[in-house]
Amino acid sequence: QVQLVESGGGLVQAGGSLRLSCAASGRTFSTDFMGWFRQAPGKEREFLAFIMWSGGVSYHGDSVKGRFTISRDTDKYTVYLQMNPLKPEDTAVYYCAAGRIAGERPQYYNYWGEGTQVTVSS
Repeated sequence: QVQLVESGGGLVQAGGSLRLSCAASGRTFSTDFMGWFRQAPGKEREFLAFIMWSGGVSYHGDSVKGRFTISRDTDKYTVYLQMNPLKPEDTAVYYCAAGRIAGERPQYYNYWGEGTQVTVSS
């Protein structure tokens, strides 16, 4: 029973920046890793990055390396995704997830937020 709430999405111009947040609450002790995914209409859910709560070890997917950066604030139990520069193809619903296994597959994560829309105009 972990609740995840994403925020920070919106409409931005190509080349701009956006910082997404994911606040975790509930049984947060049940999670060791936090991840970010996105899903565009008609597309499969795509892995973006994950980070370990203890130590902050992170990993970024090939599709966003050099543009997206995951980070966390352990005091606030919040995970962030800094996105810069944004491209039109980044338009999607962005989800944060939590679990005890690190990986790129959605099934590795037990808890999910409802998502936040990111729209990038060209």
